[in-house]
Amino acid sequence: MTEFDFDAVVVGAGAVGLACGRALSKRGLTVLVLEKEPHIGQGVSSRNSEVIHGGLYYPTGSLKAKFCVEGRRALYAYLDSHKIDYRKCGKLVVATNEDEVPLIERIFQQATTNGVEGLEHLSGQQARAMEPELNAHAAILSPESGLFASHDYMLALEGEIEDGGGSVVVSTPFERAEPLPGGGFSVTAGGEGGATLTCRLLVTAPGLSSQDVAGRIEGFPADHIPKGHFGKGVYFRLTGKAPFERLIYPPPIAGALGTHYRKDLGGQAVFGPDLEYVEVEDYSVDPAKAEGFATYIRRFWPGLPDGALTPDYAGIRPKLHGAGETQPDFQLRGADDHGIEGLVALFGIESPGLTSSLAIGEAVVEMLSV
Repeated sequence: MTEFDFDAVVVGAGAVGLACGRALSKRGLTVLVLEKEPHIGQGVSSRNSEVIHGGLYYPTGSLKAKFCVEGRRALYAYLDSHKIDYRKCGKLVVATNEDEVPLIERIFQQATTNGVEGLEHLSGQQARAMEPELNAHAAILSPESGLFASHDYMLALEGEIEDGGGSVVVSTPFERAEPLPGGGFSVTAGGEGGATLTCRLLVTAPGLSSQDVAGRIEGFPADHIPKGHFGKGVYFRLTGKAPFERLIYPPPIAGALGTHYRKDLGGQAVFGPDLEYVEVEDYSVDPAKAEGFATYIRRFWPGLPDGALTPDYAGIRPKLHGAGETQPDFQLRGADDHGIEGLVALFGIESPGLTSSLAIGEAVVEMLSV
């Protein structure tokens, strides 16, 4: 019987990669997580809204719908058990005029189908009673939505992997992998701590690098690597007192949930993200975008003061669709897809990937028959 250096190697130490590592570790496997950046969670996982999504929007039967609801329930329990800061503030999805009422009604019906708990229809008057500065013709309340300290969550996942005898190594980029004749893989990692090692199972969850990593695995069919796109979104922070306690979302835009509002765990108001397709990883924030943001925000918050928005940060989402294309589901590709036993490759894990991470980890373990 072949002896391996590790039972499993996971590529990517963001929330999803760490959740996969944790799920494997919980089954008694020794796990090595490789991360190219100098710290965990420096990619997609560090540049988002830290929102815990209820599961409202996603198509019936999709992995996004399933994993978001399952993951959200598991996530709240995990945050409680590990004493990680969060706030279940709830979300209002707002119709600012009569024309938007059918849009939010479709969201209500989809959310009900998805098994989201506690949803309520609100009149404009009821919504304004909750949030007096809100412009609302009607709204949907999702009480299960919230915010959490995502980096503390990732540190807890890392700790569980290490408690199980595994390791998370940073500044160590994945270089290539080759299937071994008797099963398993030879994996070469770079950086100062670079080495070649062997493992029985391989999981790739590197976010924006998913296509590049898959292309570095010998025998992975190129026509089974979905085309990736970079969807950039910027955020602006409010100078002044936060106007709302709950998350405020307008109806979604094509390919994303739209520019929304949150009061972060530090008590400050943040708006974003928008969506712009880019060719390279560019995390700059153009201050000139503030004017467009302000126009959009005043649809649901007419009281936004002039000049109150300051550039904050940007994130890039690993999308599988370009502008004007239909947004696809999460892609978890196993041996039945690419033909390589012991390998699960993840693609397009954007929102609600953070909320879904624990559920994705469990699904990967099931695919590997661990």
